[in-house]
Amino acid sequence: MAQERERAGGSRGGQRAASLAETVSFSVVGTAARRVDGIEKVTGRAKFTADLEIPGVLEGKVLRSPYPHARIRAVDASKAEALPGVVAVLTRDDVHGYNPYYGHCLRDRPVIALDRVRFVGEPVAAVAAESALAAEEALSLIRVQYEELPAATTVDEALAPGAPILHEMTSGTGDFHEIGLSAEAQRNICHHEHLEHGNVEEGFAQADEIIEDTFEFPMVFHFTMEPHTIAAQFDDDGITLWAACQHPFLVRSELAQMFNLPQSMVRVIVPYVGGGFGGRSYIKLEPLVVALARKARRPVRVVQTAAESMLTARRHSARCWIKTGVKRDGTLVAKQVELYLDSGAFADNGPRVAARAATRVRGPYRLPHVRIDVYAVYTNTVPAGSFRSIGGPQSVWPSESQMDMIAERLGLDPLEFRLKNLVHRGEEVKPGAKPMDADLAMGLRKVASMLGWGRQAPSRTRALGLAVGVTDSEAMPVSTAIVRLLADGSVVLMAGSTEMGQGSRTVLSQIVAEELGLPLNRVMMRATDTAVTPFDRSTGASRSTTVMGTAVQAAAQDVRRQLLEIGAEAFGAPTDEIVLRDGALVWRDKRLELGKAVARFFGIPGGEIIGRGYARPGHGGLQLPVFWEVGMGGADVEVDPETGEVRLRRYVTLADVGKAINPAQCEGQDEGAAMMGIGHTFFESLLYEKGQPLNPNLVDYRVPTFADLPDEFESALIENQDGPGPYGVKGMGEAGVLSVAPAVASAIARSTGVRIKQLPLTPERVWRALRGQAKKG
Repeated sequence: MAQERERAGGSRGGQRAASLAETVSFSVVGTAARRVDGIEKVTGRAKFTADLEIPGVLEGKVLRSPYPHARIRAVDASKAEALPGVVAVLTRDDVHGYNPYYGHCLRDRPVIALDRVRFVGEPVAAVAAESALAAEEALSLIRVQYEELPAATTVDEALAPGAPILHEMTSGTGDFHEIGLSAEAQRNICHHEHLEHGNVEEGFAQADEIIEDTFEFPMVFHFTMEPHTIAAQFDDDGITLWAACQHPFLVRSELAQMFNLPQSMVRVIVPYVGGGFGGRSYIKLEPLVVALARKARRPVRVVQTAAESMLTARRHSARCWIKTGVKRDGTLVAKQVELYLDSGAFADNGPRVAARAATRVRGPYRLPHVRIDVYAVYTNTVPAGSFRSIGGPQSVWPSESQMDMIAERLGLDPLEFRLKNLVHRGEEVKPGAKPMDADLAMGLRKVASMLGWGRQAPSRTRALGLAVGVTDSEAMPVSTAIVRLLADGSVVLMAGSTEMGQGSRTVLSQIVAEELGLPLNRVMMRATDTAVTPFDRSTGASRSTTVMGTAVQAAAQDVRRQLLEIGAEAFGAPTDEIVLRDGALVWRDKRLELGKAVARFFGIPGGEIIGRGYARPGHGGLQLPVFWEVGMGGADVEVDPETGEVRLRRYVTLADVGKAINPAQCEGQDEGAAMMGIGHTFFESLLYEKGQPLNPNLVDYRVPTFADLPDEFESALIENQDGPGPYGVKGMGEAGVLSVAPAVASAIARSTGVRIKQLPLTPERVWRALRGQAKKG
């Protein structure tokens, strides 16, 4: 795969070039430093939750509902409890002495099904036994009497008059929901997000052309390498949880609230995590495993299969009606959108997904008149939550597809049409939000140049397409960090960002090494443990390098300040003349090793210098959105008209990162996101029939493999050092997923004349569309 890094005009092959910002000399930042956790992972020494040796741990298994909607008449676990090797069985009869409801936005989900089940796969009982085999056998002995109820398994069914109501009430809102909730439980709506400015009626009256379309986006599974795995202990000291989770401090808060404990008695330890993508955001199975351990009075571990994880979390499917008014010269005038997100049986993070979708479906274009309504709807299906660029793929797919359709209607070049309407740096996208902080036109021209736009005329079987993906990072910018300089001059970094494969440990360690003038191998960052690691709001929304990086840099600078004062005393020199270089304080020809500086301060060969750092809203440029994440893409597509097979001959992805702390990791993240986009573009889709999932397994649900890579795959990074994070960094890693589907669909349309508005673009779907066109012709 080829990579390109763009600064003032760009350079090929990753070579360094002058920045548009003031040139700064770096020693560790900006280098493709080796991953600090790489050796452990490639040698198999890395310990994941399932690998941990926990004394006395029991194996947990979960009995799940076979019905999409049913009343629970009775649960008889007596035979299971009598089985040798079984220590505890958790049913609704055991839910007492604590608040059984949880949820990030709305507390609408019980620890275990109480009065009824709301989707196929909902936990009805759980067993803790001395072995997995005993636990499995015990599940078969539990008898549950169900009374089937009418189910609403699609958005249309859930919104229809007389539809079964999934939630008559909730137990309040979550501690960290951070948005104004607008739930309409009696209509099966867990949130309605409304965005409006200008007057759309007036705007459409001014338009020369009005285009209306409806697009559909499928349910998609996160498909992490590690299925959901959790271990818990509940004793007199409180709760200890070992979990592959993205937001350990939010999990701690939720568990403390549920089980009536102070947060100091809830400890969340995060071992290595085998991928997240949002599927481990907020709360999933943690309360159930804690409740099971509470009853067993011994540690319990639940290791799910991939099939069980497919019944735990997914991406929202969506239907989007979009109406746009435009002048004949290509000036956008008005846009109106109704977007429906299928949130599944519980709210999870649906309200926040809806809020983000409202901004993202608007697009990064000048639009004087806008009205957008996004509805997150309860259905009797697997709960949907956060997934890489929440609300983004469901929004950019229709928005960017229609941009190409409008250009075709007006006889305009799709590139020039976009360039004419893109907001400029400093212009407002969302009323009241931080203005655009990127040069979008520069990025789009770069994608077009790399793709060869204008140099290859569309043919009957092959054409180019491009798209613009821009999202608002609305993650609350609250993080804390501690840097400890030890007596031998090595450093321990304590920060709560979850390492789940994205490389945060490496990048944050690079920041510390840069600030203290140390080689990277002198910095150690451990896994998160809420008993000792300082607070971090979450790991998601591309926030870690920017937000946590800000806190880490501040903590390292705090240590640096203290060291300079020690050096000033030792050298008799002003602090501004002393530098930190190669693990020492240096002034002129004098040198003081950092370990000796610590010893000088304390008067013994021991002690440590501690630095603290904070990131909080309104400080250091951390305003909402913290940054606009930019990811653009271009596709070169070939279509076989006889079979409907679409081959991605070439794909170009571009990310505006501000500053690449570790360029190799940035390129890997952007290419990985694009591959995820290739998945939902061509074949990924969780299918349901009458509330029953048809393909929740690794055989029938397909994800991209190396065989699905584009023949040519190019990535580019724009580094203008204009972000709010350390050294001008902006978050990245999510926006690369956005542009694939609209770019590919537009290329197919430019080649064949067929515009497909439903994903995935399977050979059958493309073939049927081509046949439909032929019949019309």
